[in-house]
Amino acid sequence: MYYIQESDKPVLIAKIFNLIELVDDKIILPVCDKEKIDDKKGIILVKKVKKILEKTNCRTIILSKYLKKQENFVDLINMYKINVIDGRWLFLVLLDKILDYIIAKRKLEKKQINVSIMVKQNTCDYVVENIKKISKIYKSINIVTPNIEKFKKLEEEIFEENGVIITISNNKRKSLKRADIIINIDFSEEELNKYNIPDEAIIVNIDGNIEINKKRFNGLNINDYEISFEKFDEFDYEKDKLYWKKDLYEASIYKKQPYQYIERKINKDKVKIVELIGKRTFL
Repeated sequence: MYYIQESDKPVLIAKIFNLIELVDDKIILPVCDKEKIDDKKGIILVKKVKKILEKTNCRTIILSKYLKKQENFVDLINMYKINVIDGRWLFLVLLDKILDYIIAKRKLEKKQINVSIMVKQNTCDYVVENIKKISKIYKSINIVTPNIEKFKKLEEEIFEENGVIITISNNKRKSLKRADIIINIDFSEEELNKYNIPDEAIIVNIDGNIEINKKRFNGLNINDYEISFEKFDEFDYEKDKLYWKKDLYEASIYKKQPYQYIERKINKDKVKIVELIGKRTFL
């Protein structure tokens, strides 16, 4: 895996000829954090990155904070089918910690909070295990899904194991009526905006980049996050400074492990949500 970042002070000749510097596991581009990467330069740089990845048989990269803000550059990375670790998988795994963070920040009582989880598929262990976990804690859990039958087995398991009743529905007018916190796992922006959303709800979009079109909406619409965790054995100041910690941590996890192993590692490393980020709001 390579870390792709800007240069601290790119020399003129490197900028003119788009010379990339390769230092250990870092690919350093001849751009600084005060400039915007135009399409012409972006295409040249992405092609060079792609060549390095192919030559070294590497399939995954992490982008620095600065590069992740360069939307055109990110689009080119995606167009060239380069796999970027972006923290989205980890966001889903940390579902219970997201809720804990919101509850603590807003000084709420878990037993008084209605949580709605918007999800189309239940094929992911992390979704199932997190729903089971939070169903024991909160006042009510409501699963909003167009695939109601697929979640019936989960509904039965939770009742048999914990004696807790969860609601499964897909009424666009009523399903979210009582929701205090909405966890949107895999609904698109268009799909989400077809539902009646409470004016003061807190919405967390696991996939990110969702806008709420409702004019009266005055709640929080969260599309991103950041974490803290105990330092790795080999601490790298440059990585710690230039990259999102959520990306660094996600890169450290073998994702094909059972959920229980991943959960154990997260707890051992004392992973915490330290910020939830919306387009114009922070929590």
